[in-house]
Amino acid sequence: MSSNWVFSLLKRLSARSSSQSVLILLTGTGLAILGLVVLAAIWAGSESDSAARDRQRELVDGRLQNQVDRVAQDMQLLAEGYASFLSPGSSDSGTEISRSASIQTFGRIATSVFGYSAVFLISPDGELALQPDPDSVRRFKWVRPVLWPMISAVTKGLETNGQHAPAPQKNQVELLRLEGRPSIAGIVPVVHQVQDDPGKVKAEYYLIAIRFLDGPTLDMLSREQGLAGARYARTADYEPGEVAFQVASTRTAEPIGFIVWKPDLPGSRVIARLLPFLSAAGLVVTILFSALLLRLRYSLKQLAASETHARHLSHHDVLTGLPNRALFATRLEQCLTELGTQDRQTVVALIDLDRFKQVNDVYGHLAGDELLRIAVERMKSLLRPGDTLARFGGDEFALLIPCLGHNRSIIGLCNEIMARISDPFHLVNGTVVVSIGGSIGYTAPEGAFTTARELLRRADVALYDAKESGRGRAAEYNSSLDTRANERTELRNELRIMLERDEGPGDTQRVIRDNRVGHLEVFAQGVHQADRSGDVTGAEALVRWRHPTRGLLSPDKFIPIAEEAGMINQLGRWVLLTAAAAAASWPAHLSIAVNVSPSQIGQRNFAQMVLSILRDCGLSPDRLELEVTEAAIFNLDEGAAENLNLLRSRGVRIALDDFGTGFSSLSHLIDLKIDRVKIDRSFVQLLGCKAEGAAIVSAIASLSRTLGKATTAEGVETEEQREFLIAAGCDELQGYLFSRPIPIEAFGHQVRPSQIRLSL
Repeated sequence: MSSNWVFSLLKRLSARSSSQSVLILLTGTGLAILGLVVLAAIWAGSESDSAARDRQRELVDGRLQNQVDRVAQDMQLLAEGYASFLSPGSSDSGTEISRSASIQTFGRIATSVFGYSAVFLISPDGELALQPDPDSVRRFKWVRPVLWPMISAVTKGLETNGQHAPAPQKNQVELLRLEGRPSIAGIVPVVHQVQDDPGKVKAEYYLIAIRFLDGPTLDMLSREQGLAGARYARTADYEPGEVAFQVASTRTAEPIGFIVWKPDLPGSRVIARLLPFLSAAGLVVTILFSALLLRLRYSLKQLAASETHARHLSHHDVLTGLPNRALFATRLEQCLTELGTQDRQTVVALIDLDRFKQVNDVYGHLAGDELLRIAVERMKSLLRPGDTLARFGGDEFALLIPCLGHNRSIIGLCNEIMARISDPFHLVNGTVVVSIGGSIGYTAPEGAFTTARELLRRADVALYDAKESGRGRAAEYNSSLDTRANERTELRNELRIMLERDEGPGDTQRVIRDNRVGHLEVFAQGVHQADRSGDVTGAEALVRWRHPTRGLLSPDKFIPIAEEAGMINQLGRWVLLTAAAAAASWPAHLSIAVNVSPSQIGQRNFAQMVLSILRDCGLSPDRLELEVTEAAIFNLDEGAAENLNLLRSRGVRIALDDFGTGFSSLSHLIDLKIDRVKIDRSFVQLLGCKAEGAAIVSAIASLSRTLGKATTAEGVETEEQREFLIAAGCDELQGYLFSRPIPIEAFGHQVRPSQIRLSL
């Protein structure tokens, strides 16, 4: 009925006089003029807002430079004051006590009067001249590696002028990040004339002053420059309507933070005032003309949208909007059919998101769905209109490139895709930031007889090889990969043979052995006290497979196979049994740490099984430490949580392994029922290389200590790392600096009561 009314209305309009046509023309003209006026107003307001933002950024930049210049002036004044007390002719420099008191007085002046956050007086060799308190000593050790280039620069400048009459103080002032905060750091030598040589100056000390840019300094900047809601952010993750100013390091030009505020936008205010009047005028002009066409257009749109939506749902993924497996197969078949008549290179690839399951486990499926949508948009931005990206399900995607082209490299495209996927994802309105990765396997038809099924199988084999080789890489199919796939099958069967010979926990001395497939062994790596003694406190049990033809296999070669084949529970029970039996003969103060998988923890009788092994082996529960991963402990079901709680109540310690490599945060430590945090080796390796490594390790150690949780640092390889970790307050250390993994029987021989320290 409504459709008939629309058509009859249009028919009547077409039969009206020319005056009515003129009216419609005038209406259209008025709409056009009104639109131009609105666009002009919006453009003018936008330009005004842009100019205002630029002006505020210039003011902030100038203010920061003034802060740097002010620090340089203050440092000059403080250095001259220090020098007057330290000079041989000064009445206050007579005794070490008076000098120390004078130095402390100037330190209080620098912090209270000049407003500096920290002041250090160091000797020419870079050590603190005075050590007022342990916190200051520890703080200086943390910042010293970052400040050392500045100290070296000032030292060289003083050497240039040191053989002549006293020159102006050679100070160094830089913008940099200290303790995770944007800071202005200045260093100046405290010089005085050498008494025996008036033409020569001497630097007895170096004065270092630090002023943090956030906190009171940022508040003052906000008040002076009129920056509404000014705050500091480590990344440029500002909200809509805010402006970010990048604070760059003076030495490296790398960003050390961002000052974010809500700018004053005069153009937007003007537009906001004009917009209601312009909108009202436009509404009056458009309402008559729009009413004539609204119903007809709506009906046609609804019909077209319904048909389009039905077709789309049958061939596309609901979540991402990508083609599904059926549509991908259709396009692939069509592409293979056309290969016989066209000379072009076709590529089929499978893409798998690494560590995506952990996102779902830790943050829920809503966060996982959001990540998938963002990842799809990133991948689509790298593709051409003729390429097909499809979702097969879960975190697996397929890519069809029907015509690669001579100027396009498939490995280059794969690397671009993996790089985009590796960029951080900001989920749940920016409250969650995660980093994942991607692995890709690809292949190309080798002739007209290659089927779609075979291409997908080859791509899948290549994808498995990419994930097995460490993930985050792309692998091309070749015939040797089929051999590797067969080898994986053989390893799975051989592992099953060995584990089938395991008759249970009663035989604590038996080794799983078969002459055809070799045998499993448990190795031990010592854990050492984090002090100068380095005494052994225990060991971590590590499983190895001594294969008759493949040699000694590390866990990464067969543990994933055991997990896929459902054998990880049996393997884990054997490792625990073997380790507990060996540790029972060690001195009573030594403990043993054993890794357990999420599958093991979820077993209904897991706690009873562990306690039974300890009882049979004669090992006290307080000498056993179970190491669990972040993903496992953050996604505990009711049964797994009961198992861990029962074991803790009996004395077994629970350790969070490889902390920081998953999606945990320091705040999670507050709620976790664990006894120990193991700092991942990736953070330890950053010590001495990047300041962020020291900050992360220090933060983990400090918070763990506050919460009453012990800390163990993994992967310690140098004396410098050891010294820092001791200073940071870690409880135990583990790594090649102390010992490499050795068979657990050999470890037992080295820790007899007469000799409880491993030889390095």
